[in-house]
Amino acid sequence: MANLDDTQTARLDEFVLARLAEDEDRVRAGELPLLDEAERRGHLRIMHAHGGDGLLLVGGPVEAMEERRPVPFAEKVEFLRREIRDSHDDTSVKLIASVYSAHPDWRDDWRP
Repeated sequence: MANLDDTQTARLDEFVLARLAEDEDRVRAGELPLLDEAERRGHLRIMHAHGGDGLLLVGGPVEAMEERRPVPFAEKVEFLRREIRDSHDDTSVKLIASVYSAHPDWRDDWRP
């Protein structure tokens, strides 16, 4: 997987941040956000870190060893925004972007 240049990274970040905002609109409208749908389908998982110190983003259907405690949607979105803005990791951001691959602005070079 090739790393993105600065322009590509900025476009990817902008795409994901806009989609997260659209998901927040879905929640306000009483609809299921695409991020939560992706978790239900096992595409990715956002879960509490061991010991409760923060959150983790992992690809695939991962379950915690102990009883899983769901992460509220608002907390997930804030965590993902921080991850994108503070420590952009191509692999993680591409994983998040792939949730929104049906969007017309999606680009195939963003595949994880």
